[in-house]
Amino acid sequence: MNIKKDQSLISNLFSFMRYPLITKKNKLKNKKFDFVIIGIPNDITSSGKSGSKLAPNNIRKSSGNLIWEKKKWPWNFNLNKYINIIDNGDLIHEFGNIKSLNKNIIKKIDFFLNQRKKIITFGGDHYITLPILRSYKKFYKEISLIHFDAHTDTHFNGNYFDHGSIFYQAEKEKLINNKNTIQIGIRTYINKENKFKIITSEEFNKNKSKNIISKIKQTIQNKPTYLSLDIDCIDPSYAPGTGTPVINGININKLLKIIRKLKNINIVGIDIVEVSPPYDISDITSLTAATLALEFLYIEAYKIKNKI
Repeated sequence: MNIKKDQSLISNLFSFMRYPLITKKNKLKNKKFDFVIIGIPNDITSSGKSGSKLAPNNIRKSSGNLIWEKKKWPWNFNLNKYINIIDNGDLIHEFGNIKSLNKNIIKKIDFFLNQRKKIITFGGDHYITLPILRSYKKFYKEISLIHFDAHTDTHFNGNYFDHGSIFYQAEKEKLINNKNTIQIGIRTYINKENKFKIITSEEFNKNKSKNIISKIKQTIQNKPTYLSLDIDCIDPSYAPGTGTPVINGININKLLKIIRKLKNINIVGIDIVEVSPPYDISDITSLTAATLALEFLYIEAYKIKNKI
């Protein structure tokens, strides 16, 4: 893939990592690509500080800090030699209309899954994961879930449109099951009814990486796996720009080590959610989100490079 040689940290950052920005369906027909970036600017279900609808473009802007390094440390190859990536821009939906949001998310995800593309989605609040999982369930029939978060998001209070109850609803709709779902970084109230496998933030920071990976693999088995990462899984000292920050979170160094060890797992889709730029400091949370997205892309390139 030919990437523009502009290495400026600030210029022309209209897409993630300056990958081709292609928003029209008719222009996708003759474009070869493996991965697609989609932004979903929505925070209609936020219960804390709003602002996550501004995240997709802020993450793109922050990705400018990552472009100059042709072989991102510690990877020893250029991922663009192995995978082709495009940015499909942001989902269009009627703001304030949750039915429009659900319908258009499913339509968009269905479109790319039917082309057998892998997807990284930038939220937006965490509610977007629910309609995304509805699409993945149709396509893959059965999936495992790796969920990084400070909260279990299983607290149903009678509101079906709530970013704090999405996995309660996902399990109820049989989009996921408790045997193959693991929640990592939890450090808030855990429902007694929650049967998902859980690694608390203290367990995560205390245990060896190999033990954490072992528990993840035991849980997800060999099924196609969706990964949802709420940025508030990370301690707010590293990622303050989020709507519901919780102290005593995941150590970013440990998180990166764990993510890099997921290269032998069949990850079929990813979302990174709950970045809230109005509460960010020097865009470090958006930079963290952009860096995590790039790490996931390197994992996929590594698989192709090494024929895994």
